[in-house]
Amino acid sequence: MKKALLAGAILALSSLSAQAHFQLIYTPELALERGKSLTLKMPFAHPGSNGGVMDMARPQSLKLIHKGKEKDLSSKLEPIGWSGGEEQAAAWQALAKLRGMGDYVYLLTPEPYLEVSEDAYIQQITKTIINVGGLPTDWENELGLKAEIVPLQAPYAVYAGGTFSGVVKSEGKPVPFAEIEVELINYKPDMQANRFDDKATYNYPSGLYETLSIRADANGTFTFGVPVAGIWGFAALGVGPDKEHKGKELSQDAVLWIEAKSLTP
Repeated sequence: MKKALLAGAILALSSLSAQAHFQLIYTPELALERGKSLTLKMPFAHPGSNGGVMDMARPQSLKLIHKGKEKDLSSKLEPIGWSGGEEQAAAWQALAKLRGMGDYVYLLTPEPYLEVSEDAYIQQITKTIINVGGLPTDWENELGLKAEIVPLQAPYAVYAGGTFSGVVKSEGKPVPFAEIEVELINYKPDMQANRFDDKATYNYPSGLYETLSIRADANGTFTFGVPVAGIWGFAALGVGPDKEHKGKELSQDAVLWIEAKSLTP
């Protein structure tokens, strides 16, 4: 009986981990010394486990905010295929031209995705911030999004072994006790082949560590101890005001990506 209960608990935990979806806006480095042109890759996947890539419809919008000015880049979106393990799915990419110093805030609003196993939709409003030249300009600005994580420190300058803090908000208001999933991109994306690498960067102690679940406090604020270097995703689940899409339940999430680096001698 005890063995059966233990097996059931392990299966349940594995199922919960398998449901950790993350919308990416990926580039290998979030802090650049000088401006350049680069490509942003936008798969919808489970980057901690090299699998679970999911078909994306054409996103609703891709926007850039730089020095307080907003630009619509939706017309720059190009369809691609993206692979993880033996799976392949439709994804998107866009050419980004970073000219001059400062922060480049990229915002992706995808079309809601139907998760058949849950009979519900997921929409992850995603933010990635790239800095050029060490000049901070926009990273701390609240954008009033339906679902948003507002960083309390520069998300492109985080120490591995240190902490990262943010505030979960919905239309400018803090979300008390928001549930936040945290996951490392543990399988390095191959920018040329449009796929995750087959080899993990780190080994997890167990499957429990693949996707971590934390809670914000009563003011919507959270702090996470970042254990290792890499690019980490934070997904605040179901915090947006839209709760239904096409007659089914909708989880409108906020996603933010950060980069942590280790000190070297």
